Amino acid sequence: MRKFLIFSLFIVSCFVSQAQILEPIKWNIQLQDSKIADQEVVFTASIDPGWHLYDMNLGEGGPVSTSFQFEKMVGCTLTGKTLATSRVIKKMDDIFGMELRWYVKKAVFIQKIKITDPKKFILSGHVEFMGCNDESCLPPTPENFEFKGSDLKDIATIPAQTSKTELVIPAVQENKLKTNTVDTLQKVKSESTEILNNSSIWEPVIGQLQAFGSTDSKNGLSAQTSWWVLLITGFLGGLLALLTPCVWPIIPMTVSFFIKRTKNKKKAIREAILYGLSIVVIYLLLGLGITILFGASALNSLSTNAVFNLLFFALLVLFAVSFFGAFELVLPSSWTNKMDKKADTTSGIVSIFFMAFTLVLVSFSCTGPIIGTLLVQAASMNSITGPAIGMFGFALALAIPFSFFAIFPNMLQNLPKSGGWLNTVKVVLGFLELAFALKFLSVADLAYGWGILDRETFLSIWIVLFALLGFYILGKIRLPNDSKLEQVSVWRLFIAITSFAFAVYMVPGLWGAPLKSISAFAPPASTQDFNLYKNEVHAAFTDYDAGMKYAKEQGKPVMIDFSGYGCVNCRKMENSVWQDSRVKKLLEEDYVLITLMVDDKNPLNKSFEVNEYGKIRKIKTVGDKWSYLQRYKFGSNAQPFYILLDNQGKPIGPSYTYNENLDQYIQFLKNGLKVYSNQ
Repeated sequence: MRKFLIFSLFIVSCFVSQAQILEPIKWNIQLQDSKIADQEVVFTASIDPGWHLYDMNLGEGGPVSTSFQFEKMVGCTLTGKTLATSRVIKKMDDIFGMELRWYVKKAVFIQKIKITDPKKFILSGHVEFMGCNDESCLPPTPENFEFKGSDLKDIATIPAQTSKTELVIPAVQENKLKTNTVDTLQKVKSESTEILNNSSIWEPVIGQLQAFGSTDSKNGLSAQTSWWVLLITGFLGGLLALLTPCVWPIIPMTVSFFIKRTKNKKKAIREAILYGLSIVVIYLLLGLGITILFGASALNSLSTNAVFNLLFFALLVLFAVSFFGAFELVLPSSWTNKMDKKADTTSGIVSIFFMAFTLVLVSFSCTGPIIGTLLVQAASMNSITGPAIGMFGFALALAIPFSFFAIFPNMLQNLPKSGGWLNTVKVVLGFLELAFALKFLSVADLAYGWGILDRETFLSIWIVLFALLGFYILGKIRLPNDSKLEQVSVWRLFIAITSFAFAVYMVPGLWGAPLKSISAFAPPASTQDFNLYKNEVHAAFTDYDAGMKYAKEQGKPVMIDFSGYGCVNCRKMENSVWQDSRVKKLLEEDYVLITLMVDDKNPLNKSFEVNEYGKIRKIKTVGDKWSYLQRYKFGSNAQPFYILLDNQGKPIGPSYTYNENLDQYIQFLKNGLKVYSNQ
């Protein structure tokens, strides 16, 4: 038992030492040989839950696309282009200002080839790809492959061509190092001093880094947190639906129905609980039905489709106009009358279920927009669980008070009667509908590149909407169905102040202020035509060796920012955290900031190879070099990744990844300065 425990601890310690090396995307590359000249190379990527793999040919200015490099081809030729056979997810990304495409769970790519000389057949190259989850991205990583004549079956239909050998793309092997000489960084340096100028600052510090602990966000919690957020969002949507005028007419109907049925307290409680459960079941089946019919991934693709966003924009505007009193949106009366009749004539469980169904039908004209918005959000979870959880939260918020009304019908007599205040709620919802509708129009505008709704235009409309909302709350604007407002209540006054304050808050955004609280709704800052905001933080160096040399001369500590052009969360940290005046001062005055882009495609003067955990990796580009530095020295490969170092390349604090908590980031920087000064 003692030996077993020691062995177990050894295994655990080994696992922990490599815990930061992520490999969520695993490749299986096979040559599908069929004894004929036409062959297929099948590239299959297995993707861990929560991660996604970007598609091919995304275009400039976005994340790194998946690409297939065929470096050496002898005795074969390519037939056509590499094709993807898996379902792709498309989504308009505000940060990059372009439509992104990616795969989840599994991606399959096929490249057809034609064998011209099976005896001399050689096909080698690598797959370059980039994977991301909700918190971080991995640097572009090459996955090598090689096939030879021995991998082919007996191809009798092709005569051997001894006089002709075809080399389409020569391999980049000018400085190829033998793999048995690159087990350590020092051996790599001895082959090419131009690549690594100072081995001491490249030495691994994984153990020292682990001794500091870590401020990293815990892996695995993001998905669970998203479920809770979706549940709470659905619940809040249900509470909001309770305030809509379409729901209030159901209250007296519920009271009259259960007063006729109630004979004793226990039965009243049972039937009220059954009534609430029926509401939950109906809404839950509604959410799951939509997901099953269209599919979670398909619904997500639909929710990011430009045409769909235009339709949803038009629908929200239609509801807003209806809420303002231009016309009334109701379902056919024959539907609701039939359901109500069923509730009256049928006894037992069925009658209660039909009463719940009546609630769903009658309230749909007000709850429809809330449900639609909720399902769009739930679809982004890429799982059937998303709509189920969202609809459960929504239905629960409706079911709880209606179950209460069914148990204690006499208490409802003290509630305010339907009147002018309900129309006020309706109009306020109309203003909010218009504001949210612009978000969907913005997605379509970015997708098609119309340029009609840039950031200034969007903010101008929002400022006007919330200013008008404030005037409406104060009674300065009256709509057709409004009652005359004799005096302004305290609650109305506070709501008006909030609306006016929010409108004023957005005004500086017209000149480029970041407006972090609405960054998820407004178009990206890149669409801003006139920008006076100059608070961005830029790195002093983009080369590790040069930055470390300068820091040593100046006697300052270093912060390494492992980033990427295609890293969404890197941009979020730069916009939400770095632009804070306190963080900006620390980074620019107290540290030497070095930003290393792991997807930089500029080629190195000399390429080299390294042996990592039994895999031979080719280091060809600047990004490859910085990615290798992150893996080799710090034992991590996800971005964003921040490390504080002294002038010898030793850590002076724990690592820090994606976490927009400003106080924690400032404390992270100050602790590093304290350790550096003590040294």
